[in-house]
Amino acid sequence: MPDVDTRTIPDTVRGRDRSVDVARLSALVVVMFGHCALLLATIDSAGVRIGNLLGALPAIAPVTWVVQVMPLFFLAGGAAGAYGWHSGAPWGSWLFTRAQRLCRPVFWYLAAWVVGLLAVRLLLGEESADALGRESVALLWFLGVYLIALAFVPVLTRLRTGRAVAVLLTGLLATAWAVDELRSAVGTPESGVVNFLVVWLIPVVIGVAYARRLIHPLAALGVAVTALAAQCALAVTGAYEVALVVTGAEHMSNVSPPTLLLGLHCTWMSCAFVVVAGPVRRWAARPRVWHVVATGNGGAMTLYLWHIPAIAVAAFTLHALGLDAYDVDAPHFWPLLALRAVVFAGVMAALFRLLVPLEHRPLPWWDDKATATGARSVLAGVLICVAGVALVLTAKQGLAGAAGWTALGGFLTAAAAARISAGPSRWR
Repeated sequence: MPDVDTRTIPDTVRGRDRSVDVARLSALVVVMFGHCALLLATIDSAGVRIGNLLGALPAIAPVTWVVQVMPLFFLAGGAAGAYGWHSGAPWGSWLFTRAQRLCRPVFWYLAAWVVGLLAVRLLLGEESADALGRESVALLWFLGVYLIALAFVPVLTRLRTGRAVAVLLTGLLATAWAVDELRSAVGTPESGVVNFLVVWLIPVVIGVAYARRLIHPLAALGVAVTALAAQCALAVTGAYEVALVVTGAEHMSNVSPPTLLLGLHCTWMSCAFVVVAGPVRRWAARPRVWHVVATGNGGAMTLYLWHIPAIAVAAFTLHALGLDAYDVDAPHFWPLLALRAVVFAGVMAALFRLLVPLEHRPLPWWDDKATATGARSVLAGVLICVAGVALVLTAKQGLAGAAGWTALGGFLTAAAAARISAGPSRWR
């Protein structure tokens, strides 16, 4: 997160609002271990078998109302963007500068998977490579949506009152509901795709408002309670699924694309952060706490990108030892699931130490300073948004078939075009 002006943003520590860093890392830890718990995997005579804990035990779906913490990532992005934005800065160059840091580890991740999938294709055949390729980039939907949402931060900083924030949030929730109605009428998930932006903008708006001191903690508490009550009421009606993550057994997913239920979840969770931000900030000022938080945030993208491969290594290592956590009715399932979490933590720690330097090592050309102004700056910003859309499509299609590889090419092409537009380029 960029340095902030402590004259205008009070209660910060050495130029940073450390509560935002705590929110980001806490959410990341929950996501990593949540995915570790959700995966059911084994190998038998038919090959690799993959399942989902929620699909096997639908009764635990309400737990996802606690462990669905993606709103905190978007809130942190909105707050950090608001702290780092300065009125009059070229919008596109500002957005591209943020994209440089975010995309750098993604390029390494994609390069590793391209090489790996080529090897799998040669050794195990096209079908195995395509199956693995469809899963390898699924989590990149987040970065694609995140880049597009960040593009709205500068205009959101023009909000001046809490009332304006409330009106905007109400409008976003109403739009999410209208899109849900359209999706129900049409009957296809594609008809609700606009909610990827509408719903995930909600925590970004609250993050910007928090950074600009437009939401008082007491007001945030009232909004959080109201939004949570509304979410419970909607779930009770049966109009929406209860689970807030993909289960593989849902009739209408709340996350792909997002729904009003997830929008209300984003609202109360983001406002809950505003309520506790003060005490969290003071807790994070402790040197030992801050060391952990700073280290984790310094490699946040590494943790996010590589935790699924780390889970796979842990799961299949334990399978080789006859310690699968796959059958939920097996007598030792839960202890084996806990064992996998321990092994995963060790694998992830090793990968973190190995790969986090790549997150900070500048890439030639890509990391040249963005200096464009005027139309070239605007074009760079638009191209970053195009790259975000292409990355969402890449995550949906996977690195398999013409559609997936074309989407990946679109992402790389748009990112390179944005780099050229943002200038300077040593190639000119």
